[in-house]
Amino acid sequence: MTEVLFILIAIIIAYVIYVIVSEQKTTSTSPVSQAETEKPVAAVKPSIPRSVPKNEEVAAVKSVALATSKPEPATAPLDAGKRGLKDPKTGEVATTYSNYRFTKRWIKEALVAEGLLDKVYKNDELNADIGAKIKSAVLKLEAIDKYRV
Repeated sequence: MTEVLFILIAIIIAYVIYVIVSEQKTTSTSPVSQAETEKPVAAVKPSIPRSVPKNEEVAAVKSVALATSKPEPATAPLDAGKRGLKDPKTGEVATTYSNYRFTKRWIKEALVAEGLLDKVYKNDELNADIGAKIKSAVLKLEAIDKYRV
């Protein structure tokens, strides 16, 4: 029994040493890469307790159940308040396209195909002037009938 315990402790110590050494290798590469890696990590970590999603899921299920039980009035249009773009080829609906870097590829290609933009821009080509062009082009694309939801 003591031999098994000794082996397990040796394995745990070896693993801790391995993790420490591998962290030192990644952090000692260069100061530039350290600055780049630290910024996204701090922005990504939300400080939300684990018990909150359960309450939100219950509330979301109740609100969905209440929303489905109430019929809509016949005078209201079916798409009132909905915002999005529909791909005419596949029928896919995209509701989040405010950030060009994360916009779906078919929306970028549709902007070029409709003549609203000159080309599909790469992320490193984006600046304030091009961003303004893109936002106005997306608003014009929303107005085209074949891309409406």
